[in-house]
Amino acid sequence: MLVFRFLTHALILFILSNAVSAQPYSIKGQFWASGLTSNDVPSGQSSLESNIGYIPTLSLFRELDTNRLLDMELSYRLDRMYLGDSLINNTEAFHRCWVRYSSNKLEVRLGLQKIIFGPSQVLRSLSWFDTIDLKDPTGQTNGVEAFRLRWFSSNSLSLWSWAINNDEDTLSYGVRGELSTNIGALGFTYHHDPSKSLQPIGQFGDSISSPHNRLALDYRYDGFIGFWNESAMIRSDNLALDMITVGADYTLPIGNGILMMTESMQISSKNNHSTSSNTFTAFMARVHVGIFHNVMLISTLDWDENNIYNYLRWSSTFDSFSINCMASINPHMMGNNLQFMFIYNH
Repeated sequence: MLVFRFLTHALILFILSNAVSAQPYSIKGQFWASGLTSNDVPSGQSSLESNIGYIPTLSLFRELDTNRLLDMELSYRLDRMYLGDSLINNTEAFHRCWVRYSSNKLEVRLGLQKIIFGPSQVLRSLSWFDTIDLKDPTGQTNGVEAFRLRWFSSNSLSLWSWAINNDEDTLSYGVRGELSTNIGALGFTYHHDPSKSLQPIGQFGDSISSPHNRLALDYRYDGFIGFWNESAMIRSDNLALDMITVGADYTLPIGNGILMMTESMQISSKNNHSTSSNTFTAFMARVHVGIFHNVMLISTLDWDENNIYNYLRWSSTFDSFSINCMASINPHMMGNNLQFMFIYNH
């Protein structure tokens, strides 16, 4: 709602105006530049796509008495994408704008922020409020305008709640509980969204445009192998969507260690007119080469279309910058591409 947005910005600006001269603070940022070329482009169109971006970030924090902390973060995203010499996308907007109060038992955060949960890495059934992609070396994600509260009742139990403001100025809300035990970590999530705007659910093109409820259960176990599960149900008056992801990983004791991971996801959708089902499986291998280099391979199989998508990345990471070389080998209709990306963090 407009009142929610106004109060958020007013509170952040008030704290900023009173704390800008206070210590401590930090100024940091991330700059990236990339170039991508593909072998399958329309006739007459450039095969070179380039991108340049920068996110400067100001952080302020003040310690209060009895282990309490008040901090805030303000960052702005500048992002331009070119196809040949033509500008095809220009982003200039706040990336983060939040204020937070935290103590040993409580964390309250208000403003433009990221909300991420769930153990899956590639096929993420619980990618409800983020755009995290393991194939993106910047590690950035879009944020949501929200109020979020986390209460840590003990070392093993935490409770979340949130209210999110969308583009229609409609508030959606949800709760989450996380329990850590000797046999693994368990999470339970519920979210209600009354809006009628079209919005994506997950990262595989599924969307919904009516008021709905989301219910999810996730679990992760770390032992001889890592194992996890995410199960989500989305329900509206005319849609029933179920998403289940199971995954496991193991580090082979070879050299510096080779991390092997696999995930499988099944998506079942039923509406007033049709029923559909899709199954995906992802395989990942990652190995460190020396101190500064690592190689990651991700292969994703679409069982229904009988297509396989391959992604290979070589990264060289140093103190403040990284150089990434990425290759994607996709079905003929999507083409193959080669991308170089330079990332500088300060």
